[in-house]
Amino acid sequence: METPQTQPNNPLHGVTLETIVTFLVERYGWVELNRRIEINCFYSHPSVKSSLKFLRHHDWARTQVENLYLETVWRDGAESRDGATTPE
Repeated sequence: METPQTQPNNPLHGVTLETIVTFLVERYGWVELNRRIEINCFYSHPSVKSSLKFLRHHDWARTQVENLYLETVWRDGAESRDGATTPE
């Protein structure tokens, strides 16, 4: 039996695209998410399912979503380490 490979330098290893989209929607909502990343699947009849379908076919959009996720997680982590709170 093979052991799973680890990717210590890949912060997205083991994080699914569905997890990323769901996290961002819960954090920002569809309106703010569309403001940050202007793609139609976040604006016109937004849903996690339609967003996943679009993002799986368009690498440029997926990269933007992954980058926003990483920035948000990093910022949230930095703020919690500094004792600051995030304005909603």
